[in-house]
Amino acid sequence: HVLRSGQAMERMEVSESFAGISLPGHLHTQESLGFAATFTFRPSDVLIATYPKSGTTWMQEILTLLFSHGDAVPAKTIPNWERAPWLEQIYFRATLEEQDPATRRLITTHLPAPVLAPALQLSKAKVIYVARNPKDVAVSFYHFHHLAKFLPDPGSFDSFLTRFLEGTVHYGSWFDHVKGWLGQKHLLDILYVTYEELHQDLRGTALKLSTFLGCPLAPETLAALELHCSFTAMRDNAMANYSLIPPEIMDHSQGCFMRKGVVGDWRQHFSPQQDSLFNRLYQEQMGDSELPPRWPM
Repeated sequence: HVLRSGQAMERMEVSESFAGISLPGHLHTQESLGFAATFTFRPSDVLIATYPKSGTTWMQEILTLLFSHGDAVPAKTIPNWERAPWLEQIYFRATLEEQDPATRRLITTHLPAPVLAPALQLSKAKVIYVARNPKDVAVSFYHFHHLAKFLPDPGSFDSFLTRFLEGTVHYGSWFDHVKGWLGQKHLLDILYVTYEELHQDLRGTALKLSTFLGCPLAPETLAALELHCSFTAMRDNAMANYSLIPPEIMDHSQGCFMRKGVVGDWRQHFSPQQDSLFNRLYQEQMGDSELPPRWPM
């Protein structure tokens, strides 16, 4: 479990290299990553796949409410990392293996598609990939590096942005991550959702998710979902906002895990030069990709 005493400061300075990317060693070992890469998915499993800072927690909350038919008790009493455990992280193997085979498992990952696609293609598990405007991802990830003590010092925003565009930050290239999961469109039972859609039309996105998952969405469930999955409600929910994490792991004096929850915050951070460099590299990397409708860039 992530909060076990004595483990808080373990491997804080360690990086693990896996599948060509670096990952924080506080959360990952070669063993935990190998477990993820050889994981056997059940047909009823639902996997949330994201690049960091793209709306993972939001999707965990929405699906929790959807699975509980609007009952807010699980969302209010069980930490999100136990409701939707991380496939590749050290602390959650037992959680995943002990879950009742009769229940539908909600699983979360930041891993790139090539690691998980072979196992997923052999299963009937459903995948929900959440993407976000990468400029907002870069800004949010930069701020998260100040908060999370298991991530390296990000330096200036300019130097962090350079590494983000090079794909040398922890979790690797945003471009590769997104293109990898987009490339599974015809190979997996996968639904693409954007952070921006969640903002603009939470109700419509919830309906789309309920159809995809074959999960009925009664009016009262939808009302509960809209209430408990607003940014303010999630920011104030200790089971979702990571305030339970000890200060040795997350320095809460540096800000909130749920920082702003807005679309377009990058405009407050990017210089015109950074914007034009980003746009040029984005076009080079994503120009040939078949992007879902209402894509945020």
